[in-house]
Amino acid sequence: MLSTYLELVRIRFLMMLAYRVNYYSGIIIYSLNIGVYYFLWMAIYGSQGSIQGTSVFQMTTYVAVAWMSRAFYFNNLDREIAQEIRDGTVAVQLIRPYQYILVKCFQGLGEGLFRLFLFSVPGMAIVSLVFPISLPTALGPWGWFSLSLVLAFVINSQINVLTGLMAFFVLNNAGMIRAKRVLVDLFSGLIIPISFFPGWAREVLSLLPFQGISYVPSTILSKGLGQGEITSFLSVQLFWGVLLWVPIQLLWMQARRRLVVQGG
Repeated sequence: MLSTYLELVRIRFLMMLAYRVNYYSGIIIYSLNIGVYYFLWMAIYGSQGSIQGTSVFQMTTYVAVAWMSRAFYFNNLDREIAQEIRDGTVAVQLIRPYQYILVKCFQGLGEGLFRLFLFSVPGMAIVSLVFPISLPTALGPWGWFSLSLVLAFVINSQINVLTGLMAFFVLNNAGMIRAKRVLVDLFSGLIIPISFFPGWAREVLSLLPFQGISYVPSTILSKGLGQGEITSFLSVQLFWGVLLWVPIQLLWMQARRRLVVQGG
């Protein structure tokens, strides 16, 4: 059965190759985003060497890593699931000998791997030549970052699946999907590191899964954390990676009982 899901990863990867020009142009767009945030943070820092314990070079690295990491964990599973519910193709998926939710997640993984190798890696190489980024040279931080990035993909995909499955209940969840995307970008630390939020906001966000999407992997690679801090961060990600499967399964069981096909 695992070989079936791995084949889905390969197929999605190959499908993305047909649209690779879009992702080459995406490298330029992401680089521009990094440039905009770089100059914005330079203006915020001014003559200060450090804010909230983060140096200007660490912030530059954080911004670059956060945006290039987004290329891997980002996917459109919510839109895909909602569309399949609206046009009725989900009914065909339900009678096939595999788990629908796992199929979508592995397809998202194939897309993420494509973005990682053909988008994030070359994009980071280009950005490193333009902006003063300080990346670790030891293999240890890169290993922990890689593990954290995989968990970030899992958490983000689970949130997308939950949002997509809501189409079973509200029929048109396009507004919910757009709102979710804005909230994830903001509360995950992509736009503003969570350490820069007010104390009360950090406490609230510590109770939510968003921190595990962007803030945790980007901080691990950009700030050179100790083993204890890394373990704590990864534990939070693992916790949410397991916990989010509970509402997904509960929602999926309810959704299958009330399938309404809008197309045909």
